[in-house]
Amino acid sequence: MEPDEDLDPHTDDLPLRANTNHILVRHYVLDLTVHFDRQVISGSVVLFLEPCSGSGTTAEDDAGAGAGTIEAGVSRGAFVCRSRGVDEAEDGTKGLGETPTRKENKFGARERDAPESQALPGSGSAQTAAETENIQSSHSWEITSDGDFTLSLDCCDLDVTKVEEVDVTPASATSGLQPEVASEWSGVSSVNPQAAFIQSLISMPSSRWRQKQQLFSLCSRALGAQDGGLLHFRRDRWSLQVRKKGVPSPQEFPRALRICYETRPAGGSVRWTKDQDDRVCVYTAGSPINNRALFPCQEPPVAMSTWQATVRAPSECVVLTSGEEPAVPIEDGDTRSLIWHCYVTMPMPASTFTLAVGHWRQVAAENPPALERDETDCGEAAKLCAGPGEWAPADLMSGLGSSISEVVKGPPLKTGSGHQTARSDSASRGSSLEDEGLFSVTDYSGMADDGISCSHGDYPCRFTEQSARSQRVIPHRVFGPVGLLQKAQVGVLKLLPRCLAAAHTVLGVHPFPRLDVLIVPAGFSSLGMARKLHRPLVPVGRKSGAGEPAGELVPCRSVLCAGSLGSGENGLSLCGSRICHEIAHSWFGLVIGARDWTEEWISEGFATYLEDIIWAQAQQLSLQKTAEQSDLKALLRWRRLSDELKNSEEALQILRPNMENTGRASESGSSTVKHALNPDKTFMQVHYLKGYFLLRFLASQVGEKQFIDFFRVFVKKYHGQLILSQDFLRMLLITFPDIERKGLTLSAVYADWLDRPGIPKWLYERSAVWSQTRLVEEVKAEVVKWILLSQSHQGKGRKRKRTEPKVNYKEVTSEQLVMLLELLLEEEELSGATLRALQRTYNLQNQDAEVKHRWCELVVRHAYTRAYGDVETFLVHHQAMGVYLYGELMVQEDPEQQALARRCLSLVREEIDQSARRVVEKMVL
Repeated sequence: MEPDEDLDPHTDDLPLRANTNHILVRHYVLDLTVHFDRQVISGSVVLFLEPCSGSGTTAEDDAGAGAGTIEAGVSRGAFVCRSRGVDEAEDGTKGLGETPTRKENKFGARERDAPESQALPGSGSAQTAAETENIQSSHSWEITSDGDFTLSLDCCDLDVTKVEEVDVTPASATSGLQPEVASEWSGVSSVNPQAAFIQSLISMPSSRWRQKQQLFSLCSRALGAQDGGLLHFRRDRWSLQVRKKGVPSPQEFPRALRICYETRPAGGSVRWTKDQDDRVCVYTAGSPINNRALFPCQEPPVAMSTWQATVRAPSECVVLTSGEEPAVPIEDGDTRSLIWHCYVTMPMPASTFTLAVGHWRQVAAENPPALERDETDCGEAAKLCAGPGEWAPADLMSGLGSSISEVVKGPPLKTGSGHQTARSDSASRGSSLEDEGLFSVTDYSGMADDGISCSHGDYPCRFTEQSARSQRVIPHRVFGPVGLLQKAQVGVLKLLPRCLAAAHTVLGVHPFPRLDVLIVPAGFSSLGMARKLHRPLVPVGRKSGAGEPAGELVPCRSVLCAGSLGSGENGLSLCGSRICHEIAHSWFGLVIGARDWTEEWISEGFATYLEDIIWAQAQQLSLQKTAEQSDLKALLRWRRLSDELKNSEEALQILRPNMENTGRASESGSSTVKHALNPDKTFMQVHYLKGYFLLRFLASQVGEKQFIDFFRVFVKKYHGQLILSQDFLRMLLITFPDIERKGLTLSAVYADWLDRPGIPKWLYERSAVWSQTRLVEEVKAEVVKWILLSQSHQGKGRKRKRTEPKVNYKEVTSEQLVMLLELLLEEEELSGATLRALQRTYNLQNQDAEVKHRWCELVVRHAYTRAYGDVETFLVHHQAMGVYLYGELMVQEDPEQQALARRCLSLVREEIDQSARRVVEKMVL
């Protein structure tokens, strides 16, 4: 069976074609070159493979129709969901340029004429042009047979020129690895010495991680195998299939192979655009297809692997990746490029590899704080060089742009190990919070969890390090365009130590040794602050967070923030809570991941719940203020969720869409991600919001402090593993047996929260309570004042100059201001004078993005032409979040508003995210 024959082309499910039950990629070595002139990334990836234990699978089984359950307790690493957005291929297969050369190649990869790619025989008139451009194969594919084992990799939008077996014999001879290590593996040493060497390399203990990385690098530079080294390949829309003629099983398949390829300019995994300084940049886009359009890989979450990468980029650029140590570039011979090296030693999904290349600079701290005086002595200061010289102070101050309402995304530099450098300067630092007076307000660390040991596979783990346990603030850096550095210094860099320390107080050991934050362009798709409108005029939603598929975004840990930086403590609320959300993903989304991609709530629901707790801790709020702030945010989220569920398909409202089949795959390991390619799902938040409310419900049953204590115990038990919903719920029921005796069972949670659309009864009841809290009542009182002011303007003539009534308006928080504007949106009429006074009283054009969004809604709803400039500014600088406003501008059928929508679309057409652009064009054009 061909891999795509069992897929219904009319469904919106994303295929995961990798046959991970037969063979696994254990390590990737990427060698990439960034070409801004052609908007492509060229290079190669070397895969180090391990056949699955006991697998005797042959080619006939590869497409496997039968469903088999993935084994419980997967413990190779973590997984993150990224935000959804579909990018179809837009150009056909092209001939590739030369593959990058290696200046200091010990063995020198053999230059061979790559087999010219071709369309498959018989594809001719029976296939559309779009289908043809997504099919490619080597000329020799036809000589293979169905009896040959097929390695299936997830792949799309890539032009592959060559696949070859790598001859690791020279590396094996110089490695010094003892043969007895290899002899443990089913006698492979007596059959295939190269396979035995690769197996011994994969099996090296984490204590020898550095030697292991060096040997992987050495092997990746080796020549292709002399005889029969070129492998046969075929690429269709979603996968790359590789065969070696006469090899019938994964045990006999080559253990190391090199794939030479080039990305496409319109490929769905990376985004080519310009930053806020109008300089070119490229970054991984956080699309639903993850990284399969950046390099061929195994996408299913269970396919955990380590990786290392070499990235060549213009010398004036900075390269940021999700690596463990700060990359220090070296010159690439006589070229005008720099070479950046990075790696990870913790097995992670391929989706977590993140790349960003641009003309960015690092934000400098105004007054570098002292290092934490605790027990953390972690070696040399981390630094990053962007070129031959240092960045001058003038670079940090010049060209300040308009309000920093753009997204801030942080590529994580992950994994924990004792060898990491952590002592820092102003570039990469940990703060002494004792000096700043930021002590814990709530003690979350009193539970007895010391008896729980690591249950994951062998990798350097921070949870076992005494120094990591006391390191409340990990080293962190912020990068961005020169024009935004000063504002990022005030609004982002200063917040990070507080948020990191608060997260440590709440959840314990930081799973990863450092954090980088990058201010990305306005067109970045995964906006952490993006929210669904309370009164939508079109049935579209907007997802927050990345990545994290996530998403999210962020294919990795990312910090997403927006709003006016420099509006005071209250103005930083949105940015602070979003930073806390993304920091929370270190624990839920990365070091603990979902075993089934459809259970996004395990990542996003947990991070949404924890962001409130961590941000309250960072603000040192009292218990009463924490509860009040939490209830107000809960009411805002309830309103968004309620609106979203009224305007979406029921099938998209279910947190566990596979229900009892969650975690299952075919016999080969291939599967599909339900609804992943549905364009409506791209803009939905149900996994964030409904998941958040489920956790609030569970906390109400056991007590919030006890619930957070349980989180810490759960993290210690399950870090480094992939989980399903039942893993969390079963441990909760065991820990708190009283709630099960009261009727809260696993099946009840499934029925009420996970397996059904709609809103559970508990949530309806609690929303009524939240709407009567003190902060909400204060907002209602202010709303009455504004309504009365508007009514006082109605019916008055314009000949006599009016005296505005004097009204004392109460100062409100940013969340209260959002609520106030949402309530005013429910009014049929508001006078222009009222809107003008509203704008002036709250300085709305300088508030955070959530407030600005509601303000723009009011402007559009009441045709307040004097503020149309605010709408245009918002649509240009908050492109993904502004999707709804286009619909509202068009649905009013006001010619001036419709002209505004078309003008804004023309301004951002080239830089807006492709998924958002398609939605907007459908509404506007």
